[in-house]
Amino acid sequence: MKAAVIESVGRAVVTEVPDPTPGPREVVVEVAACGLCGTDLHILQGEFAPKLPLVPGHEFAGTVVEAGARVTEVSTGDRVAVDPSLHCHECRYCRTGHGNLCERWAAIGVTTAGGAARYALAPVANCVRLPEHVRTQDAALIEPLSCAVRGYDVLRARLGAHVLVYGSGTMGLMMLELAKRTGAASVDVVDLNPARLETARRLGVTGAAANADELDRPQGWDLVVDATGNAAAIQDGLERVAKAGTFLQFGVADYATRVAVDPYRIYNQEITITGSMAVLHSFERAAELFANGVLDPDVFISDRIPLERYPQALEQFAAGVGRKIVVVP
Repeated sequence: MKAAVIESVGRAVVTEVPDPTPGPREVVVEVAACGLCGTDLHILQGEFAPKLPLVPGHEFAGTVVEAGARVTEVSTGDRVAVDPSLHCHECRYCRTGHGNLCERWAAIGVTTAGGAARYALAPVANCVRLPEHVRTQDAALIEPLSCAVRGYDVLRARLGAHVLVYGSGTMGLMMLELAKRTGAASVDVVDLNPARLETARRLGVTGAAANADELDRPQGWDLVVDATGNAAAIQDGLERVAKAGTFLQFGVADYATRVAVDPYRIYNQEITITGSMAVLHSFERAAELFANGVLDPDVFISDRIPLERYPQALEQFAAGVGRKIVVVP
């Protein structure tokens, strides 16, 4: 079958690889669409993936075309979205309900072959059936939405909170949509990309600007979310948190990224700094929210690019052009 392969650091190609064969509790999914994510860029840069070459792609949906001998939950022809999480269920973190922090953490498309291919292998337990009205290609958005839902689980947002989001790419816009639906009193967005800011305005924000100084909230924001992973944005965001507020590190920063923290201010103003790592008990809820229209796929997905052009799609994504880019086998 044809698949995108990250062969080595900095090099992605499209080539032929063997078709997957399901184990007793696995299914083969014919991929309808696979989203590109910042994690894919990290893998390209030599981070995250334990070894290369690797077929990337952890945001995908498709149709079951083959099922293992002990699969009863889905059938051939069922359309599914796939949770890429592969937890050991045995380590201390799994046993205490933190599978996303598993000591043997793994994920489809990150540590094992993923959905940037015609076919992908997945445990049946990771597959969620799609209702009839959801387009299969659009359902590649469910995985990133499940990460955003996890982020809001961490925030434990209160009704009437004032929210500031750094970044209006896919994840920032998803956090914007969830903020609107969790009773925020205001939602502001900061981004240096005018086109992305315009999309945020289209979705409905209180304020959108290239710099938080342009927004009228000198006392700060109750919830500040970084969805960029950029050091300058993170540093600025930490300084915008109101007293008793929370800063969420949601964007994936490079390993070497460093920022300065003011310990006295954290103590004196009771500021919480926290993070949100991937998916945790949130995929099914995200699938339901998606089916109920929490996101407009036609707004979020800006480009549908043939799998044959995966390297070019990665370049476009790295350049910050567009919103969610999906490749279509």
